[in-house]
Amino acid sequence: MRAVTASEPGGPEVLTVSDLPDPSPGPGEVVIDMAGTAVNRADTLQRQGNYPPPPGASDVLGLECSGVVSAVGSSVADWSVGDEVCALLAGGGYATKVLVPAGQVMPMPAGVDLVTAGGLPEVACTVWSNVFMLAGLQRGETLLVHGGAGGIGTMAIQLASALGSRVLTTAGSASKLEVCRSLGADVTINYREQDFVEEVAAATDGTGADVILDNMGASYLDRNLAALATEGRLVIIGMQGGAKGELNIAKLLGKRGAVIAAGLRSRPVEEKSAICASVVEHVWPLVAAGVVRPVVHTTLPLDRAGEAHQMMEASDHIGKIVLTA
Repeated sequence: MRAVTASEPGGPEVLTVSDLPDPSPGPGEVVIDMAGTAVNRADTLQRQGNYPPPPGASDVLGLECSGVVSAVGSSVADWSVGDEVCALLAGGGYATKVLVPAGQVMPMPAGVDLVTAGGLPEVACTVWSNVFMLAGLQRGETLLVHGGAGGIGTMAIQLASALGSRVLTTAGSASKLEVCRSLGADVTINYREQDFVEEVAAATDGTGADVILDNMGASYLDRNLAALATEGRLVIIGMQGGAKGELNIAKLLGKRGAVIAAGLRSRPVEEKSAICASVVEHVWPLVAAGVVRPVVHTTLPLDRAGEAHQMMEASDHIGKIVLTA
């Protein structure tokens, strides 16, 4: 199989395409002939040497894929050779053949083509597990999404809006904010020109956001607490603004708030399988109905993965960057 790996820690130029042995499925595993995969921030961190794969995971980059099942291991009952599927991965997506636990394989949602589906699993599972399963966003509550024009943000806006929540979002340009509004955001905030704490207070009559989905981490920690409603839930899923910050416990106690930090990649297979099953039950019907749609910025062949990483790190894209076999 052809696969993309980082020859050494570094910039996008260290990504190389090489021939590796084809994977063989063990018990409870499936091999997928990849049609589409997508670039995530975690991939750029792994390339830099800052986010090694979990024990036992492939060194090949890529946390999601779509394609056709080409082999199944023993004790796999739900999938057969020839099935069109998409999957959540701990690694291995940037390859023409992908090995994945059967529980992390999902059927194709109706109305989505096979390549585009390669950019759905990671965003759908991340948003659903964090915003809804962990933070418990409810109809009528307010969600603040940071980075609303990215892959995670575009999914979070659509899901929250579709399920009856009010959505506030930040982004860094007028064009990105317009896309956020088109996806269902009720209030958009240009973080380069506006103070999101002030804007959230103005938009909520001073009560704040019930749930905040944050990809920045340390640099936004104190301001996120200021923007949080009483009994609000701050969910941190990224560290683009640093890994270490000072938490004002008094402020958190005063709001009876919660800070949740939950990665997806390193969770046990059983937990990820449960998340995938919940996504199929709750999210795929919304995709099939056209209420929620994948947002793809561009599609590039696998051998242009370095260019895709450059695009990701420039942060000029909207939605997902998809790679094809």
